[in-house]
Amino acid sequence: MSDPFFFGYGSLVNRATHIYTPAHRARLSGWRRAWKHTLGRQTPFLTGVPDADSVIDGLVALVPGSDWAALDLREEGYARHAIAGGLTVEGDVPVAAQVYAVAPHTMVVQADPAPILLSYLDVVVQGYLREFGEQGARDFFATTDGWETPVLNDRRDPRYPRAQRLHPDETALVDTLLAAAGGRVI
Repeated sequence: MSDPFFFGYGSLVNRATHIYTPAHRARLSGWRRAWKHTLGRQTPFLTGVPDADSVIDGLVALVPGSDWAALDLREEGYARHAIAGGLTVEGDVPVAAQVYAVAPHTMVVQADPAPILLSYLDVVVQGYLREFGEQGARDFFATTDGWETPVLNDRRDPRYPRAQRLHPDETALVDTLLAAAGGRVI
């Protein structure tokens, strides 16, 4: 293919947060997710981390005209990594894809960690529900580390710039799965 694709495993799974098409469900072996704090950001964000024993679901979507500029701006703080193997795309669509992940040298450990934004988590889980159903949302929690970080309930006044409106059933499921993962809402 002449145009590249990206593999999204967080908010990019929620098609309501971007205009990249075509997009296809995909699975990436050798990665999992983690909530991480980094230099220059107050709140933690989701990143991919290599893990030979893990598999994560997500979406691959076309980067039109190979123009990464807009996507790189959206994914500021991440570095792109070519996916050399382990990517399967629904319908066996052949793609050359890259994945965004935080550079390890930018990660920091905070004695008193800033909270995960619930509005951000809501967007991610809504995407997994829409693409992969309830089991996909459960798998998201199971293949993501960092649930010991507190979660700030900002649903009434979302701080996440791409916040979405969730159906009450969706917010109830987010709350249930977060509690089951050991998450603590503040």
